[in-house]
Amino acid sequence: MVCSTPVSAVEVTDNLDLGGAIRARVDEDSTRGIHKFGIDTLMLSAKYTSDSWIGAARYRFYGKDYPYQYTRHFGDINFAEYAWIGYRFDPTQQVQVGLNQVPFGLQRLYSDTFLETLAFTMGLEDLDEIGAKYIKDIGDWNIQAGYYARPAWPGNGTSRGSTYSTVVTPADPYVAGGTDNIERDMFVGRLAKKVQAGEWKGEVGVSLLTSTLYNRDTRLDGRRDEFALHYMGSHGPWGVKLQYTRQVMSPKNPNGANQTITIGGYDGTYNMATRGNLYLANVSYSVPGSYLWGWITDVHPYLSYSLYDKTDPQFRNTQRWIAGTSFSLKFLSIYTEWRKGRNDPYLGGSSYAQSLAAGGIDHWRGQFFMNVAWYF
Repeated sequence: MVCSTPVSAVEVTDNLDLGGAIRARVDEDSTRGIHKFGIDTLMLSAKYTSDSWIGAARYRFYGKDYPYQYTRHFGDINFAEYAWIGYRFDPTQQVQVGLNQVPFGLQRLYSDTFLETLAFTMGLEDLDEIGAKYIKDIGDWNIQAGYYARPAWPGNGTSRGSTYSTVVTPADPYVAGGTDNIERDMFVGRLAKKVQAGEWKGEVGVSLLTSTLYNRDTRLDGRRDEFALHYMGSHGPWGVKLQYTRQVMSPKNPNGANQTITIGGYDGTYNMATRGNLYLANVSYSVPGSYLWGWITDVHPYLSYSLYDKTDPQFRNTQRWIAGTSFSLKFLSIYTEWRKGRNDPYLGGSSYAQSLAAGGIDHWRGQFFMNVAWYF
């Protein structure tokens, strides 16, 4: 959902750059009769950089084409991705305030894929909330700590899940067994160290997250606690990302039904198992050189796997495999992916509302995806 390919922008001043992107997509799943092509996203962004002051903002627009064919117009679904300002005290430390990325686990993304991993689906990866974050480098060490008062402000759409990031959200009416929780007062700490093992260079790190889950039905506060260990390394053209996360959420839902909680974003809400272990692995290779007389560059194949092993023995585990490659075709950035999911709300036509909780279609389903983007 986020492209990591370097892109150009329009320089308005020496400090301010404006840019954006227009993206189209292809979805192919013959088992479900899906053969779709349409406009995916319009993004508008701004970035400010000076010796001391920094900042960035990006806003996204969706609608009309698959998977938002139920809306009448493009742009009917829209929301902010991030919007923050910061101050650099010196080259080694800074503070960011506003809608900024929560410093938990691998940064900025947990994989090289376009769809991202199950961590995004669970509200951990690529998570932007409203608060303040402090970043400090001390030699080979990187320290980040943040306080987030609340999730992103709501965007526009047809669902209560109207944010870019996946966050704890009151359930839409179609979510059977949905909950009515909101998240507040999130504290996050992340400590990482640069390491080298032979020819492999990278970092290892540990992250902690805790927050309050307020249930609007019972008017009681529950807790959310997350712990993660990660490793990210490279050896020449090879890259590896690994992460383990332990999730323990204890919402105070009515009648003590605390095995699930409703989360959402991207114009939808669904249930998630509150306790379990998340395992992530990503392997990539950067192909050197250019091809077709210089038209094709930055070829980057990858393989990603993520597993949410739920604690409740009656719940089916959720898994996701993605094999793909990204590359540049002149001024276009292209991702192609073969995706397979099992009890995955986003893949294979499983139960959108229940797959990440009790489970949905308990066998593998695959589909092909391509995204073509022009960044300006």
